[in-house]
This record gives sequence, C-alpha cells and structure tokens, in this order.
Amino acid sequence: MTRKDVLVRRDLLGTNKEIAAGIRKELRRRGILAVNLLSSPGSGKTALLEALADRLKGRCRMAVVEGDIETERDAERIRARGVAAWQITTGGACHLEAKMVAKVLADVPAAIDFLFIENVGNLVCPAGFDLGEGLRCVLLSSPEGDDKPAKYPQAFATADVLLLTKSDLIPLLPFDPDRAAREALAINPRLKVFCVSALRGEGMDGLAAFFVEALAAERAARA
Repeated sequence: MTRKDVLVRRDLLGTNKEIAAGIRKELRRRGILAVNLLSSPGSGKTALLEALADRLKGRCRMAVVEGDIETERDAERIRARGVAAWQITTGGACHLEAKMVAKVLADVPAAIDFLFIENVGNLVCPAGFDLGEGLRCVLLSSPEGDDKPAKYPQAFATADVLLLTKSDLIPLLPFDPDRAAREALAINPRLKVFCVSALRGEGMDGLAAFFVEALAAERAARA
C-alpha cells in the first residue's frame, strides 16, 4: 500500500509539472512574466501587490490571480486598484495547482506584462507545486520570527526571491532580518533578498525596479 501511494503521488505531481510547463510556454510566448508569491497567511502578500500596482502604474501592466480557501476579499482589494484580478477559491485545498491557473489563463489579456499569482497562505504545501511561473517569491514577515527558513526549508529552497516584509515593525519586534537572510541564503544561495514595507513604502521602489528588470531579461532571453 505504501508503494502504491508513492506512485500515485508521483503521477499527480508529474501531471502538475506538465501543465505548468504548458503555462510557462504560453506566457513566454505572450511576453508575460508570471510571479508566484508564497507565504504564511497575513505576511502581506495582498498589501505588497497593492503597493506594486501603485508603483507600476503607467510603466507596466499587471494582472493578478488570487488563491484563497474562501471569499473574494483579496481579489476585490486588487480590483479597487484598477488591476484585473481572478479569484480561485480552493474550498479547503492548502495550495494552488497548475490546472487551477490554467483554467483562468484564457481570460488573462495578452496586453499585460506581469501576472502575479498570490498563492494560498501556507509555507508548506505550495512549495511543491510549480504553477508555470517565471519567478517564485517567498515572503517572511517580521511578526512571524526570523527562525522560519530553517523550519520550512522547501519554501525557501524553491524560491528565487526572499521578501522580508513589514520592515516598519522590525524595531518593535525580536526579529533579526540579517539572521533570517543568512538562514535563507544558507539553504538557497541564489536568493535575491529585499527588506520591504508595503505600508510605509520602504524598499518598494527597488523591488518594483527589480521586477521591471526581470521582465526585460525574460523578454531578451526569448528574443
């Protein structure tokens, strides 16, 4: 029975990988950079997207896929910023899968530059599922503590970018951003690290510039 369970899981992940590869190919054909955001609930993913929408307005066009167990609250916040957003409610599933993203891909307009995917709040399950993204960002907020990279290594090992969020609260909390960054980089030395506050705007201009540069590099590689 144990052997059969392992084989079934491998087949399911294989199917997800194939669908994700198709999504990645289609988005690259359109010149769209997809960014998958992973984090615990309440780390500031939606606030980060709101702040990015303000900074990218007039420079780049973005759209958002929101993943939550229930409600359209996050999608409504994004739409209020004038950005197209599609809500995927999983009804209990702890992560998004490529097949879920594929269902809304046809509705995503070709005339955008970024497709941000806000995954279900969880540092465990989403790390194992490729969604066809070009960049994967893991968020760690200061109230969560600086010991999380070692406790949840796969989320950090599979990411391209580490965002230390809610930096405005660091002076009030026992959170050492240098320790968090060191632990994460020990797991994944290629991580790009940003310390940001979506509320106060700290570090957000630099992060927006990074995404614009990543988009340009992605399109140059495709040309």
